[in-house]
Amino acid sequence: MLELYQFELSHYCEKVRLILDYKGLAYRKIEVTPGIGQVDLFRLSGQRQVPVLKDGNEVIADSTAIALYLDRKFPDRPILPADAKQRALCLLMEEWADESIGLNSRKVMLGAFNQSPELRLSSLPASTPDLVRNLVKSFPREVFDVLGAGVGLGAESVRSARKAMEQNLESLNTLLQDSPYLVSDQPTLADFAVAGLTMYIKFPDIPYLAIPDGLKGKGVPGLADVFAYSTFWEWRDRLYADFRKPPISATPPASSAPTSIDIE
Repeated sequence: MLELYQFELSHYCEKVRLILDYKGLAYRKIEVTPGIGQVDLFRLSGQRQVPVLKDGNEVIADSTAIALYLDRKFPDRPILPADAKQRALCLLMEEWADESIGLNSRKVMLGAFNQSPELRLSSLPASTPDLVRNLVKSFPREVFDVLGAGVGLGAESVRSARKAMEQNLESLNTLLQDSPYLVSDQPTLADFAVAGLTMYIKFPDIPYLAIPDGLKGKGVPGLADVFAYSTFWEWRDRLYADFRKPPISATPPASSAPTSIDIE
């Protein structure tokens, strides 16, 4: 069986999970968690980032490389168009999604957690004690600003990322006004990249992901909940409903997984 070394809340992993589900491929998720196991992931793949796909003796790192491998190995339900121009457009859009949506959505999400105590509370498990909830809710915003600036996520960086995401969503909303998919009349790699990588802007409201219930359907205020982008969000909901499979709770977790602190 295919093995996906992943982080459940990685939007790059979600891109791969969408493709695996679309192709109807059985796979086992191996969750990576911060810790010493990062060395094991490096030994397996030669790098420390997820997702990594293991198919027998084949080990493939990077979401784009995994997508292209899956399309070569399992050609049923192709995710690359046969038409040369559509294929080129698909690959260009996928690269744009990785670099613009993927990077900017992470910054915008972290900025939203800074600004919104309610969003921070939504990310906590239901069993979190009230004392911890109150601490999380009342944590000074200035502390988040200082911490964010220290890792390149200061206020100006978040504002720039938000402007980029507004432009991205406006463009996607326009492209999907009269089209079922972004490139052709069938879903392609571009669609799955865009759908998966917008996860941080708005989490799916159906339990496709193992996330706290409070986060389901929640997202970045002003991006996830405004009418101007409703066509895009309705399209993404349909894509999930048509192709994404809810997790099977009986799937046994791997307790000895390698670990990583990166999520790309």
